[in-house]
Amino acid sequence: MGRLPPRPREDPHPVKGVARSFLYAFEGLAYAWRVQRNFRLEAYLGLAALLLALWLGVDPVPVLLLVALVLSLELVNTALEALTDLASPVYHPLAKRAKDTAAAAVLLASLLALVVGLYLFLPPLLLRLGLS
Repeated sequence: MGRLPPRPREDPHPVKGVARSFLYAFEGLAYAWRVQRNFRLEAYLGLAALLLALWLGVDPVPVLLLVALVLSLELVNTALEALTDLASPVYHPLAKRAKDTAAAAVLLASLLALVVGLYLFLPPLLLRLGLS
């Protein structure tokens, strides 16, 4: 195992420490994109929702906030799953509970995004399609 880099708050060069923190964050984002199918799916759905909002003339801010919420919780879920696998490499009921509970947080945020999306998009979409 190699030498660990200095922690950002302990780095003697503060600007380098902040830059390194951002680099670590982007590495985590790239890891999630590469290995988590759900993260990619949620990102594509979020992009589709944003494009739909722009096409329908709906305020994109709530859409962006909900996309950020779902993707952030998916990242937390990914991190918790990795830590759980590290702490409990063999099956354990508490490890399963931790993973299931983290996944439930993503599910709740996704359902909230769906309900708010229907509220925001349905009236202008029906109007655009001439069904209202």
